[in-house]
Amino acid sequence: MVSVVMFMTDLREVVGQCVERQRRYRQRGQRMNEQNTKAALISPVIMALGWDLYDPDEVHHEYRRSQHENPVDYALLLLRTPRLFIEAKALGENLDDPRWANQTIGYATMAGVEWVALTNGAEWRVFNAHAPVPIEQKLFRAVRLEDDVDAAVDLLALLSRENMRENRIEELWKGFFVDRQVHVELMNLFTAPIPAPEMVNLLDGRMPKLSREEIYQSLVRVRATFDFPMAALAGPADSRRNSQGIDESTLRPSVPAPAPVPFALPAPRPARQQAKVTADERRLKLPDLLASGRLVPGTVLTARYFGEQHIAELLADGRVRYRGNVYNSPSGAGEAVKIAIHGPGITGARKATDGLDFWQAEDALAGDHVTLKEIRRRVALGHVHE
Repeated sequence: MVSVVMFMTDLREVVGQCVERQRRYRQRGQRMNEQNTKAALISPVIMALGWDLYDPDEVHHEYRRSQHENPVDYALLLLRTPRLFIEAKALGENLDDPRWANQTIGYATMAGVEWVALTNGAEWRVFNAHAPVPIEQKLFRAVRLEDDVDAAVDLLALLSRENMRENRIEELWKGFFVDRQVHVELMNLFTAPIPAPEMVNLLDGRMPKLSREEIYQSLVRVRATFDFPMAALAGPADSRRNSQGIDESTLRPSVPAPAPVPFALPAPRPARQQAKVTADERRLKLPDLLASGRLVPGTVLTARYFGEQHIAELLADGRVRYRGNVYNSPSGAGEAVKIAIHGPGITGARKATDGLDFWQAEDALAGDHVTLKEIRRRVALGHVHE
């Protein structure tokens, strides 16, 4: 346990030094090129994680499998086999540029390396290159050193030589991967316009003193959020840190925590009437939503894609402005986001976007932040009862 404490203390000290160096350069208005970023902010972290920076059998600089491939800045090896690629960018470089992650993840996939870290010294992003999901979902964790030193230390500790040898990060990823899927299904259950019958049946069996109608109406009103804290892998139950010194309570899944969504929907209606509502929804366009008063010109539209928040503006005629360009539909604006992230070569299913699901906005009447599709549904339901 003493060695674990010493390891975490050393790592924390190095992270603190890196933060101080960043601040010093920023205050001077100086730029730090990639080589100096590696020397001042990245290599010290790698050494603090227990990797021998001067042994090419352990840390291979400018690693490439063949002379025809672009090199990776660092390949960290165990038994002379690459286990982690680290791609370095200059301090201040925008890590949102999809080229950096796409290039390194693609190379790692071909090389059979599962884990990839992308960093500019100020921020670290860790990806699972082999995860069977779209590239934007391969991101495991991202942290800025200045924003949260504790979280930075705990994430970086997963990349230590000892933890990579024990494959601790894989154990945490498995839980994260499952939790993310469960989170999606739970949100689908609790944000559906009509409460799921299986949920009503479950509560009806457990709450015999309540009528099915009372249970149904309660589920209509419910506001749900979900959190998935990581369980400790080892160590005493009353300790937050595992045997490798990682505070796993900070390593929660990178599942976005949506704001509570209030509902004010009517009681169940006959199937024929429900079909009419669906047809009404499909006919409604953004100008109709503006006319309803639930959306107003100038409303800010937001979307979270590839781990980042994107912002657009709803115009008075129902068109959408994104990055200075005006699009005839929210789907067109959503596709523009994907092109901005993945480049103009993106085509087909990856480019196709349901703009009403992609963008969120404030419902001016309800005061909550929901998808455009939910606002359209509310307008359609209002039309039925007019």
